[in-house]
Amino acid sequence: MVRRRWSEAERAEVWGRWKRGEAQRAIAKALGVTHPTVHKLLRRTGGLAPVVRRRADRVLHTPEREEISRGLATGETVRAIAAQLGRAPSTISREVARHGGRRGYRAGRADAEAWAWARRPKRCRLATHARLRRAVARKLSLDWAPEQIAGWLQQTYPDCAAMQVSHETIYRTLFVQSRGVFKRELLQHLRRRQGMRRVRRPTMVPSGPLADAISIRERPASVEDRAVPGHWEGDLLTGTIDSQIATLVERQSRYVMLVRMPTKEAPAVAQALARHVRTLPQTLRRSLTWDRGREFAAHRAFTIATDVQVYFCDPHCPWQRGSNENTNGLLRQYFPHGTDLSQYSQAELNRVARQLNERPRKTLGFQTPADKLAAIVASTG
Repeated sequence: MVRRRWSEAERAEVWGRWKRGEAQRAIAKALGVTHPTVHKLLRRTGGLAPVVRRRADRVLHTPEREEISRGLATGETVRAIAAQLGRAPSTISREVARHGGRRGYRAGRADAEAWAWARRPKRCRLATHARLRRAVARKLSLDWAPEQIAGWLQQTYPDCAAMQVSHETIYRTLFVQSRGVFKRELLQHLRRRQGMRRVRRPTMVPSGPLADAISIRERPASVEDRAVPGHWEGDLLTGTIDSQIATLVERQSRYVMLVRMPTKEAPAVAQALARHVRTLPQTLRRSLTWDRGREFAAHRAFTIATDVQVYFCDPHCPWQRGSNENTNGLLRQYFPHGTDLSQYSQAELNRVARQLNERPRKTLGFQTPADKLAAIVASTG
């Protein structure tokens, strides 16, 4: 099979379309190539656009090498050529000696050789810092996201530059396997396991009519600014047919509760949620914001059982439950699409929730939701 040679313009177009969020098949169709051809190009660097090589200002450029070649052909001295170019004579002398001498020097060949020799791949940060590498690998094995790891390192080692690394560097080191730093098994601990970085595209969620539903627009302003604890967001995370779990997220601390749901019939959902919410302190039971799904049609029974007011989002507005939507995305790392969620016991769901609550969150200044909630409970007595 002949390997396709991409021109610089074609590579730039592929990476530009990929950064804008276009699918690989759409990119392939636009460029008139096959989908595997585009996939191989993107996968080579883990979906991360390679750094464009540029010549430094201090090095000789093609026009200067052409002047050197013409000067040598007319018998000019090295010092004379150097004076014309504004370069040191030693620079010109080394250039000529390196690429064939006075008789064998050719500008085109010298330029190509210099460009090739200048490629000296630098070992990445995680390859040269063993202690940092071990710390990152240990947190990856605990299902921490690279951004959480980077934030945790900043808080844990604020005065140690050797223990700092950006989340993009971690992703690049994981996805570009030619670096040989991490074992490929660590990719299985990422939230998304496709092995390539790409732009995320927004999704829509279904909605349905509900009786006696109180709109999110009537929710008090104190809920919106997250100044008061005890306001929750909720949703059902679905698996295979008739397989789901309920997710509850406290808006101020981002603390997560998972509730096993044998069925999504409205009375059963309201009863299971009420049972878990009643275990919370009174100060953490103020309101619950849900989407327009029919599974919570018995919301009035839930409110009577818990004294927690329920508000419903506008149709097709998942961002109105932003904390819950983000958490559901994190949970897909543990429960991928198509998973039979009915096989998980409540104890297993509690373990997953505990693990997620002990992971630092960027929005909390890289505190953990568990620590944040504990501080809230302590402050409210």
